[in-house]
Amino acid sequence: MLDLSIVVPVYNEEETVETLCERLHQEVSAIGKAYEIILVDDGSRDRTWELMGQCAQKYPNFVLVRFRRNFGQTAAMSAGFKESRGEVVITLDADLQNDPKDIPKLLERLTDDVDVVSGWRKDRKDNVIRRIPSRLANRLISKITGVHLHDYGCTLKAYRSNVIKDVKLYGEMHRFIPALAHWVGGRVDEAVVTHHPRLAGEAKYGKFALGRTFRVILDLITVKFLMRYALGPMQIFGKIGGFFGLLGLFLFGVMFFDFFFINHETGTQLFKRPFWVMSAFMFILFCIQFISMGLLAEIQIRTYHEAQDKETYVVREIIR
Repeated sequence: MLDLSIVVPVYNEEETVETLCERLHQEVSAIGKAYEIILVDDGSRDRTWELMGQCAQKYPNFVLVRFRRNFGQTAAMSAGFKESRGEVVITLDADLQNDPKDIPKLLERLTDDVDVVSGWRKDRKDNVIRRIPSRLANRLISKITGVHLHDYGCTLKAYRSNVIKDVKLYGEMHRFIPALAHWVGGRVDEAVVTHHPRLAGEAKYGKFALGRTFRVILDLITVKFLMRYALGPMQIFGKIGGFFGLLGLFLFGVMFFDFFFINHETGTQLFKRPFWVMSAFMFILFCIQFISMGLLAEIQIRTYHEAQDKETYVVREIIR
């Protein structure tokens, strides 16, 4: 077991990967702990993999993972977590906007009472188009998950291995790792970190801020569901079904009341109106449908927890 694992998703970063490897080697080796640096090539189409191989020959303790195609940042992090052997796992971006010099700062905050330290880019160097949606998303995520952080989007984070290994990542949920870690019992803190302007190329992940914000909202709904109802989905589907069931019963009650107490001599008028009859039956059908969905979700949750793990990526090769 090593002391420290550094996990870096890399995608089409041929302009920065050599400088990244040099800085990581300098900063991490100076900490004085047994370490490994895991670079995950997320299906790059330029010379990134070739340059990564040259760096691994030049510097010690590098682990290279290469995907067959681009699976996304979340899958790259998940692969890095799986390959990691350190008691502490640190993630950062490959574009040099995160500073490896901040790694010791994260380790200092990772005390016995803290399991996750999230970086806070307090003086962020991105443009306004990226900062404003990110700020709104941070507030929304903090409000809904109950884990209050200033900067969920900062990749520079430190995790205890025994916590991060219990977090399963799908879709684009890497930004929610602190909340998911808190869900499995991890204690979360944050630290102010340095943020540099991008020196070369352009953002590879989340290039369009508005589109990224929309994906955050969709993933946030999933995270909220997992945190609240993952072990009992019937709780939410049953409540929705119960709501529609009550509406249907209410309409039937109104029609019966009308028939027996208002128009009992001439026959009810509401029973002759298709809107009332169809609405009542539709609400009852909605009730049955949502309860059925809840039952199916309960079965699926149990199957998920009992089945073997299946990863969301395919690795071409690993070099240690």
